[in-house]
Amino acid sequence: MVQYRALVIALILLLSTTVPEVHSKSIFERDRRDWLVIPDAIAAYIYETVNKMSPRVGQFLVDAAQTPAVVVTRNFLIRETTKLSILAEQLMEKIKNLWYTRILGY
Repeated sequence: MVQYRALVIALILLLSTTVPEVHSKSIFERDRRDWLVIPDAIAAYIYETVNKMSPRVGQFLVDAAQTPAVVVTRNFLIRETTKLSILAEQLMEKIKNLWYTRILGY
């Protein structure tokens, strides 16, 4: 049971960031390229809940989220999802142009 909890906390922390960064991001911002905003918001909620029940565990979560392994992995995920998002936007633009020029004849 303890290992399962540790695994869940590790996965949450893998996708999380520091709490002040989470609150500065808008989930519903239209041109948002950061796909990790929703997991960040969930992690912030979990952190706030855990911190209310046990400040020591909350501090552990903060310390664990700032370990080099978590930070490097999270930065890698952000960098790669940003690349994918840009490619998806370019593909949508090409499809839209194709639709207007070939199908509709504009």
